[in-house]
Amino acid sequence: MREAAARFVEQHARPLELAQYRVFFAKGDPNEVVNALLPFQNADGGFGHALEPDNWNPDSTPITTNDALLRLYDAGALDLNSGTAKHIAQYLLSGAEFDAHAMRWRFAVSGNIDHPHAIWWERRGDGIFGWNPTVSLAAFLVCMHAEGPWEALLTEAFDTLAQSGASSGDELTCFMFAWELLTREQIEGIIDGERARTAIIRAIDATVCRDTARYSTEYVTTPSTFFRSADSPFLVESFAPFIQAELETLPARQAPDGGFDISWQWHTDYPEAFAQARNWWRPRVTLDKLRFLTAFPDGV
Repeated sequence: MREAAARFVEQHARPLELAQYRVFFAKGDPNEVVNALLPFQNADGGFGHALEPDNWNPDSTPITTNDALLRLYDAGALDLNSGTAKHIAQYLLSGAEFDAHAMRWRFAVSGNIDHPHAIWWERRGDGIFGWNPTVSLAAFLVCMHAEGPWEALLTEAFDTLAQSGASSGDELTCFMFAWELLTREQIEGIIDGERARTAIIRAIDATVCRDTARYSTEYVTTPSTFFRSADSPFLVESFAPFIQAELETLPARQAPDGGFDISWQWHTDYPEAFAQARNWWRPRVTLDKLRFLTAFPDGV
Protein backbone atom coordinates (compact mmCIF):
# COMPACT_ATOMS: atom_id res chain seq x y z
CA MET A 1 0.00 0.00 0.00
CA ARG A 2 2.72 2.47 0.98
CA GLU A 3 4.89 1.43 -1.96
CA ALA A 4 2.03 2.08 -4.40
CA ALA A 5 1.37 5.48 -2.85
CA ALA A 6 5.05 6.38 -3.10
CA ARG A 7 5.14 5.39 -6.78
CA PHE A 8 2.09 7.53 -7.46
CA VAL A 9 3.71 10.59 -5.90
CA GLU A 10 6.97 9.98 -7.76
CA GLN A 11 5.16 9.69 -11.08
CA HIS A 12 2.52 12.41 -10.79
CA ALA A 13 3.58 15.12 -8.32
CA ARG A 14 4.49 18.66 -9.25
CA PRO A 15 8.15 19.56 -8.59
CA LEU A 16 7.18 21.08 -5.23
CA GLU A 17 5.38 18.05 -3.85
CA LEU A 18 8.11 15.83 -5.27
CA ALA A 19 10.73 17.88 -3.40
CA GLN A 20 8.69 17.50 -0.21
CA TYR A 21 8.43 13.75 -0.78
CA ARG A 22 12.20 13.50 -1.16
CA VAL A 23 12.75 15.38 2.10
CA PHE A 24 10.35 13.12 4.00
CA PHE A 25 11.31 9.78 2.48
CA ALA A 26 14.62 10.00 0.61
CA LYS A 27 16.82 12.23 2.79
CA GLY A 28 16.36 15.05 0.31
CA ASP A 29 17.81 18.52 0.79
CA PRO A 30 15.23 20.91 2.31
CA ASN A 31 16.60 23.60 0.01
CA GLU A 32 14.96 21.70 -2.84
CA VAL A 33 11.62 22.71 -1.33
CA VAL A 34 12.75 26.34 -1.15
CA ASN A 35 13.75 26.27 -4.81
CA ALA A 36 10.56 24.51 -5.86
CA LEU A 37 8.51 27.26 -4.19
CA LEU A 38 10.20 30.06 -6.11
CA PRO A 39 7.93 29.84 -9.19
CA PHE A 40 4.96 30.56 -6.92
CA GLN A 41 6.51 33.65 -5.30
CA ASN A 42 5.89 37.14 -6.63
CA ALA A 43 8.16 40.17 -6.70
CA ASP A 44 6.39 41.56 -3.62
CA GLY A 45 7.45 38.51 -1.58
CA GLY A 46 4.03 36.92 -1.34
CA PHE A 47 2.81 33.75 -3.02
CA GLY A 48 0.13 32.96 -5.60
CA HIS A 49 -0.01 31.07 -8.92
CA ALA A 50 -2.11 28.09 -7.75
CA LEU A 51 0.29 27.04 -5.02
CA GLU A 52 -2.90 25.75 -3.43
CA PRO A 53 -4.52 24.15 -6.47
CA ASP A 54 -8.03 25.36 -5.59
CA ASN A 55 -7.11 29.01 -6.19
CA TRP A 56 -5.48 30.08 -9.45
CA ASN A 57 -5.09 33.74 -8.55
CA PRO A 58 -1.51 34.59 -9.64
CA ASP A 59 -1.31 37.57 -7.29
CA SER A 60 0.00 37.32 -3.74
CA THR A 61 -2.55 36.53 -1.05
CA PRO A 62 -2.13 36.05 2.69
CA ILE A 63 -3.59 32.54 2.65
CA THR A 64 -1.29 31.36 -0.15
CA THR A 65 1.71 32.94 1.55
CA ASN A 66 0.69 31.11 4.71
CA ASP A 67 0.59 27.85 2.76
CA ALA A 68 4.16 28.49 1.63
CA LEU A 69 5.28 29.12 5.21
CA LEU A 70 3.67 25.91 6.43
CA ARG A 71 5.32 23.90 3.66
CA LEU A 72 8.72 25.42 4.39
CA TYR A 73 8.39 24.69 8.10
CA ASP A 74 7.10 21.17 7.53
CA ALA A 75 10.12 20.34 5.38
CA GLY A 76 12.60 21.82 7.84
CA ALA A 77 13.34 24.58 5.33
CA LEU A 78 12.08 27.67 7.16
CA ASP A 79 15.29 29.60 7.90
CA LEU A 80 14.34 32.94 9.43
CA ASN A 81 17.70 34.40 8.41
CA SER A 82 17.21 33.54 4.76
CA GLY A 83 16.33 35.85 1.93
CA THR A 84 13.15 33.85 1.40
CA ALA A 85 11.92 34.58 4.95
CA LYS A 86 12.84 38.24 4.71
CA HIS A 87 11.03 38.54 1.40
CA ILE A 88 7.90 36.97 2.89
CA ALA A 89 8.08 39.38 5.84
CA GLN A 90 8.37 42.26 3.39
CA TYR A 91 5.08 41.25 1.78
CA LEU A 92 3.29 40.84 5.11
CA LEU A 93 4.55 44.15 6.46
CA SER A 94 3.38 45.97 3.33
CA GLY A 95 -0.16 45.79 4.71
CA ALA A 96 -1.49 44.08 1.59
CA GLU A 97 -4.86 42.46 2.37
CA PHE A 98 -4.51 43.25 6.07
CA ASP A 99 -7.69 44.76 7.51
CA ALA A 100 -6.38 47.40 9.89
CA HIS A 101 -9.80 47.84 11.49
CA ALA A 102 -10.39 44.16 12.23
CA MET A 103 -6.65 43.51 12.74
CA ARG A 104 -6.76 40.39 10.61
CA TRP A 105 -5.37 39.26 7.28
CA ARG A 106 -8.07 38.34 4.81
CA PHE A 107 -8.75 34.67 4.19
CA ALA A 108 -10.32 35.43 0.77
CA VAL A 109 -9.49 38.41 -1.43
CA SER A 110 -11.52 40.12 -4.14
CA GLY A 111 -9.10 39.21 -6.93
CA ASN A 112 -9.74 35.49 -6.55
CA ILE A 113 -12.98 35.74 -8.49
CA ASP A 114 -11.13 36.72 -11.66
CA HIS A 115 -9.42 33.34 -11.92
CA PRO A 116 -10.44 29.68 -11.64
CA HIS A 117 -11.21 28.93 -8.02
CA ALA A 118 -13.28 26.92 -5.60
CA ILE A 119 -16.29 28.68 -4.17
CA TRP A 120 -14.76 29.08 -0.71
CA TRP A 121 -12.17 31.46 -2.16
CA GLU A 122 -14.81 34.01 -3.14
CA ARG A 123 -14.67 36.98 -0.80
CA ARG A 124 -17.74 37.41 1.39
CA GLY A 125 -18.02 40.59 3.42
CA ASP A 126 -14.62 41.56 4.78
CA GLY A 127 -13.06 38.30 3.62
CA ILE A 128 -11.96 37.38 7.14
CA PHE A 129 -12.42 33.84 8.45
CA GLY A 130 -11.48 33.51 12.08
CA TRP A 131 -7.75 33.29 12.80
CA ASN A 132 -6.82 31.62 9.52
CA PRO A 133 -4.21 32.73 8.48
CA THR A 134 -3.64 35.59 10.95
CA VAL A 135 -2.30 33.54 13.87
CA SER A 136 0.33 31.87 11.66
CA LEU A 137 1.47 35.07 10.01
CA ALA A 138 1.61 36.98 13.30
CA ALA A 139 3.74 34.23 14.86
CA PHE A 140 6.10 34.35 11.89
CA LEU A 141 6.51 38.13 12.18
CA VAL A 142 7.10 37.89 15.94
CA CYS A 143 9.85 35.38 15.29
CA MET A 144 11.26 37.70 12.63
CA HIS A 145 11.33 40.43 15.33
CA ALA A 146 9.22 42.68 13.12
CA GLU A 147 7.61 45.79 14.56
CA GLY A 148 3.85 45.80 14.78
CA PRO A 149 0.88 44.54 16.81
CA TRP A 150 1.84 40.92 16.27
CA GLU A 151 2.42 39.96 19.91
CA ALA A 152 -0.96 41.36 20.91
CA LEU A 153 -2.62 39.45 18.08
CA LEU A 154 -1.02 36.21 19.24
CA THR A 155 -2.18 36.76 22.81
CA GLU A 156 -5.71 37.44 21.61
CA ALA A 157 -5.69 34.47 19.26
CA PHE A 158 -4.63 31.91 21.85
CA ASP A 159 -6.99 33.37 24.44
CA THR A 160 -9.81 32.93 21.91
CA LEU A 161 -8.75 29.36 21.20
CA ALA A 162 -8.72 28.52 24.92
CA GLN A 163 -12.20 29.96 25.36
CA SER A 164 -13.96 29.02 22.13
CA GLY A 165 -11.97 26.38 20.26
CA ALA A 166 -11.28 26.48 16.52
CA SER A 167 -13.74 26.98 13.69
CA SER A 168 -12.07 24.54 11.28
CA GLY A 169 -9.23 22.09 10.90
CA ASP A 170 -7.38 24.57 8.69
CA GLU A 171 -7.57 27.27 11.35
CA LEU A 172 -6.35 24.83 13.96
CA THR A 173 -3.40 23.89 11.74
CA CYS A 174 -2.43 27.57 11.83
CA PHE A 175 -2.47 27.51 15.63
CA MET A 176 -0.30 24.40 15.67
CA PHE A 177 2.25 26.03 13.37
CA ALA A 178 2.26 29.20 15.48
CA TRP A 179 2.84 27.25 18.70
CA GLU A 180 5.60 25.12 17.18
CA LEU A 181 7.41 28.07 15.61
CA LEU A 182 7.30 30.11 18.82
CA THR A 183 8.60 27.07 20.71
CA ARG A 184 11.36 26.42 18.18
CA GLU A 185 12.52 30.03 18.33
CA GLN A 186 12.25 30.07 22.15
CA ILE A 187 9.93 33.07 22.13
CA GLU A 188 8.59 33.49 25.65
CA GLY A 189 6.36 35.91 27.48
CA ILE A 190 3.64 36.18 24.82
CA ILE A 191 1.60 33.04 25.40
CA ASP A 192 1.60 30.45 28.15
CA GLY A 193 3.06 27.54 26.18
CA GLU A 194 1.49 24.71 28.19
CA ARG A 195 -1.91 26.40 28.38
CA ALA A 196 -1.78 26.96 24.61
CA ARG A 197 -0.77 23.35 23.95
CA THR A 198 -3.65 22.13 26.09
CA ALA A 199 -6.04 24.40 24.19
CA ILE A 200 -4.81 23.01 20.86
CA ILE A 201 -5.25 19.41 22.06
CA ARG A 202 -8.74 20.21 23.27
CA ALA A 203 -9.56 21.85 19.94
CA ILE A 204 -8.26 18.86 17.96
CA ASP A 205 -10.45 16.61 20.07
CA ALA A 206 -13.47 18.78 19.27
CA THR A 207 -12.64 19.09 15.55
CA VAL A 208 -11.83 15.50 14.54
CA CYS A 209 -14.95 13.73 13.33
CA ARG A 210 -15.98 11.21 15.96
CA ASP A 211 -18.20 9.22 13.59
CA THR A 212 -15.45 7.05 12.15
CA ALA A 213 -17.88 5.42 9.70
CA ARG A 214 -17.81 8.69 7.75
CA TYR A 215 -14.02 8.61 7.25
CA SER A 216 -14.24 6.55 4.08
CA THR A 217 -17.25 8.27 2.49
CA GLU A 218 -17.29 12.00 3.32
CA TYR A 219 -15.08 15.07 3.50
CA VAL A 220 -14.67 15.23 7.25
CA THR A 221 -11.77 16.19 9.48
CA THR A 222 -9.73 13.09 10.24
CA PRO A 223 -6.61 12.58 12.40
CA SER A 224 -4.27 12.73 9.39
CA THR A 225 -5.20 16.41 9.09
CA PHE A 226 -3.12 17.00 12.22
CA PHE A 227 -0.82 14.02 12.71
CA ARG A 228 1.80 13.07 10.14
CA SER A 229 4.39 12.27 12.77
CA ALA A 230 4.23 10.15 15.90
CA ASP A 231 6.34 12.82 17.63
CA SER A 232 3.72 15.56 17.51
CA PRO A 233 3.55 17.54 20.77
CA PHE A 234 -0.24 17.45 20.42
CA LEU A 235 -0.61 13.68 20.16
CA VAL A 236 -2.24 12.20 23.25
CA GLU A 237 -3.57 8.74 24.01
CA SER A 238 -7.22 9.70 23.62
CA PHE A 239 -6.72 10.19 19.88
CA ALA A 240 -5.59 6.59 19.38
CA PRO A 241 -9.02 5.12 18.48
CA PHE A 242 -9.58 7.72 15.78
CA ILE A 243 -6.09 7.28 14.35
CA GLN A 244 -6.63 3.53 14.26
CA ALA A 245 -10.00 3.95 12.58
CA GLU A 246 -8.52 6.11 9.83
CA LEU A 247 -5.64 3.70 9.30
CA GLU A 248 -8.17 0.93 8.77
CA THR A 249 -10.17 2.93 6.20
CA LEU A 250 -7.21 3.94 4.04
CA PRO A 251 -6.82 0.70 2.02
CA ALA A 252 -10.38 1.00 0.73
CA ARG A 253 -9.83 4.66 -0.17
CA GLN A 254 -6.65 4.04 -2.18
CA ALA A 255 -7.26 4.05 -5.93
CA PRO A 256 -5.90 1.30 -8.21
CA ASP A 257 -3.16 3.67 -9.41
CA GLY A 258 -1.86 3.92 -5.84
CA GLY A 259 -3.01 7.47 -5.24
CA PHE A 260 -5.68 8.96 -3.04
CA ASP A 261 -8.34 11.29 -4.38
CA ILE A 262 -9.92 14.51 -3.21
CA SER A 263 -13.42 14.32 -1.77
CA TRP A 264 -14.74 17.76 -2.72
CA GLN A 265 -16.01 19.77 -5.67
CA TRP A 266 -15.40 23.44 -6.43
CA HIS A 267 -19.07 24.40 -6.92
CA THR A 268 -17.95 26.94 -9.51
CA ASP A 269 -18.06 26.76 -13.30
CA TYR A 270 -14.48 25.80 -14.16
CA PRO A 271 -14.64 22.14 -15.22
CA GLU A 272 -11.32 22.05 -17.09
CA ALA A 273 -9.46 23.93 -14.35
CA PHE A 274 -10.99 21.69 -11.70
CA ALA A 275 -9.79 18.60 -13.59
CA GLN A 276 -6.26 20.01 -13.66
CA ALA A 277 -6.45 21.05 -10.00
CA ARG A 278 -7.55 17.54 -9.08
CA ASN A 279 -4.46 16.17 -10.83
CA TRP A 280 -2.32 18.53 -8.75
CA TRP A 281 -4.20 17.79 -5.55
CA ARG A 282 -4.04 14.01 -5.72
CA PRO A 283 -0.24 13.72 -5.18
CA ARG A 284 -0.47 16.23 -2.34
CA VAL A 285 -3.26 14.29 -0.64
CA THR A 286 -1.42 11.03 -1.30
CA LEU A 287 1.76 12.40 0.25
CA ASP A 288 -0.17 13.39 3.38
CA LYS A 289 -1.71 9.92 3.67
CA LEU A 290 1.66 8.29 3.05
CA ARG A 291 3.21 10.27 5.87
CA PHE A 292 0.32 9.32 8.15
CA LEU A 293 0.72 5.64 7.30
CA THR A 294 4.46 5.81 7.84
CA ALA A 295 4.06 7.57 11.19
CA PHE A 296 1.93 4.70 12.51
CA PRO A 297 3.18 1.61 10.63
CA ASP A 298 1.89 -0.83 13.23
CA GLY A 299 -1.22 1.08 14.24
CA VAL A 300 -1.64 2.67 17.64
